[in-house]
Parts: sequence; C-alpha cells; structure tokens
Amino acid sequence: MRLSTFFLPTLKETPTEAQIVSHRLMLRAGMIRQTSAGIYAWLPLGHRVLKKIEQIVREEQDAAGAQELLMPTIQSAELWKESGRYDDYGKEMLRITDRHDREMLFGPTNEEMITDIFRAFVKSYRQLPLNLYHIQWKFRDEIRPRFGVMRGREFLMKDAYSFDIDPASARRSYQKMFLAYLRTFARMGLKAIPMRADTGPIGGDLSHEFIILAETGESGVFCHKDWLTLDVLQNAPGFDDDLQPFFDTYTSIYAATDEKHEPGNCPVAESDLVSARGIEVGHIFNFGTKYSKPMNAVVAGPGGEPVPVEMGSYGIGVSRLMGAIIEASHDDNGIIWPDAVAPFNVGLVNLKVGDADTDRVCQELYYKLRANGMEVLYDDRDERPGVKFADMDLIGLPWQLVVGPRGLKNGVVELKRRATGEKQELSVESALEKLSA
Repeated sequence: MRLSTFFLPTLKETPTEAQIVSHRLMLRAGMIRQTSAGIYAWLPLGHRVLKKIEQIVREEQDAAGAQELLMPTIQSAELWKESGRYDDYGKEMLRITDRHDREMLFGPTNEEMITDIFRAFVKSYRQLPLNLYHIQWKFRDEIRPRFGVMRGREFLMKDAYSFDIDPASARRSYQKMFLAYLRTFARMGLKAIPMRADTGPIGGDLSHEFIILAETGESGVFCHKDWLTLDVLQNAPGFDDDLQPFFDTYTSIYAATDEKHEPGNCPVAESDLVSARGIEVGHIFNFGTKYSKPMNAVVAGPGGEPVPVEMGSYGIGVSRLMGAIIEASHDDNGIIWPDAVAPFNVGLVNLKVGDADTDRVCQELYYKLRANGMEVLYDDRDERPGVKFADMDLIGLPWQLVVGPRGLKNGVVELKRRATGEKQELSVESALEKLSA
C-alpha cells in the first residue's frame, strides 16, 4: 500500500478528550474516529489491526474444537424474559420497540439466543459436547463511556458457548477454553494471567478473567514472579491431551486482583510477589444449568431420560484488545505493534521522492517484499524526512526500511527494528533477505 493514497489521517496534537495512552495514540495514528459517546468508526489502519486480532482469536477457537456461526445484534426481549435476566440486567441494556410494538434489545451478550438455537436442534447426548462461537458487535449503554475502545458502548467481542451432558464434561470444555485463551494472548505478544473472578450477572460458580500487565492498567493486580517468565506456547499441551495437570498448574500459581488480594493471608513471600496494574482482556464462565433449566434446553441422556445441559460461556474483547496491546506496548514516540497484529510488517521510507535511484530501489523493494508475502506500507509522499520518521514511529510498524541517496551511494539502506530502536546498515539484498526470513 502506498501511503500517498492510503487514508491515514494522523494528528500532531493530542485530542483533549483522550485520557489514556491507547486512546491518544489511536486517535493520533488515524485508527479510529469517535462518532458519538463511546462509539467509534474504525479507519483503515485500525481496521487492519482489528482483523489481525480477530483472526488469531478465530484460529485458536477453531483449534480448540469450537465452531463459528454468526448471531444477530438485535434480539427478542422474550428470550431474556424466559431466562429471567431481562429485568435484572439494568440500564446497560439498550431496549428497543419495533414498529409492531415488539420488545427488542441490542444484545450485550448471547447466552439466551445461543440456548434457543441449541434447544431447537440438539436432542441427544450423542450430539455433545458442542461449542459454538461468533465474533460480533455488542452494545452496553455505559453510563460514562471513557478511555476510547477500552470502555466504549459498542465493541467487537468473541463469545463462545459450550454445551455438555454432565459437570465433568463441562469442566473439560472449560479447560479447553482456558488453554485456548492463554495461547491466544501469547500469540499476540501478551502476558495474560488468569485470575479467579466473580461470575457477576452471567452466573455460575467457576470463572477466570485474563489480565495483561500494563503500567496504565485499570486495576491493581498481585502475582507470583514466576508468571513473568512462563512460556505458555512452549509448555502447553494439545487440546486432546489430559488438560487437568496443566489447568491445576496454571491455577495454582498465585494471581489475584486487588479486590481479592488479602495481604495478611497471601501465600507468596513478599520477595516473590509482584505488584502491578492490569487490564482485563477475556473472561470465561462455567455456569452449569443456569440457562438450560429455565429455557428447557434438555437432551435425551444415555437412558433416554431428559437431562438439562451443562453450559459455559467464554468472552474475549476483540476491539478492547487493541487498546490493551497499545497500553502494554508503546513508547514516547508512539505504538510498538507486536509482529502478529501489526497492520503492516514493514514501513518502506523513501527519503527523497523524485531522485531516480532512490525511487527505483524503493520500487524494486516494494514489489519484491510483497512478492515474498510481506505487507508493506510504502511512504512515497513528498514530505520532509522528519515527518516520515515521526509518522512511522507513531503508527508503530515492526520494521522500518529507509532508503535515501546518501546511503545508496555507499551501497546500503537502513533497517530499523521499532521495538528496540536498533538500526543496521545493510545492502539492499541483505535487507531483503532479513525481512523475508
């Protein structure tokens, strides 16, 4: 993509309404635009990152055996009345009356709807276990939306729902999602720590929230220092393995939010205890028959008897993750994207547009990198070098490849790693090989 034609409305000044780093940088980097309180349009750069995050989430859900579908944003109030949650949910639910005076709502979550779909088609325990998920927009009418996409009213969420014949099977489904979540966040370059959590309005008796450490996090967290060196991707079992030992290990290492941390009863020595700030990026629940019983989601058991299914739900804030990644990975100059979610792999900077040699080499690099599967943002604008460098640092692409007349006279280009700031002068061929590798 050529930057001269790419829609990237960057800002030099920080908007006054932005209170936290991620909100400031997303606005300045031209990723989002607020259309009303807590509701944002996703501009091309932001949308590219959003799709990268979404795809990693999708791949790990698929690997865990979950199946993707897509449910509507607008739901019937009758389903929520059937479960008993319609009046309990509160003003965060946006209630709507259509032209036929039917009560509807903009879904804040989908337990009722997925249970209705399940009971219409699944009749036997032989069709279990089953885990269905979708990635869909949600709406919760926050009284004070703030912090950009971290606490907006409209947000993109992955929510999955498991159905099992008995508590033991439901626990295994829960453990699969526990593993999938750890793998998902690790693939994005995040250190996500599962912490035992309250079930809240979702219900149930088993729940974990996944929190990433960030200096600007919304809540205080405490954990054993071992969490800082754990490599989930290296140590994780397969989804078809016995997951109980893995689950026991990862839930036995101390981690607690400030609400649940009791300094006087903490089992961790002070020298081993890490105090930090954290941001919630995922939440999983096992709530048994909370919805299946009132909504009559039953299957025929092994003896033909009707059995209410055991259920769980599993949420990841896809759009919220973008803000959380920025909170955890930035510097004074801008965003530092982990490779897996970066909108482009390489920023190719032409320092002197109009110089024949510089234009030719940039053009060759642009096409060769793309032919090798790299996503390239080519800054071919007629701007000062300082403007180009500032914009590249602001949008945070993992690599910057800088081409100018002076370097080409010496047979080199400059390759910069955004995360470390390390710069190397390499031949054109060596730079191409390093990036393509």
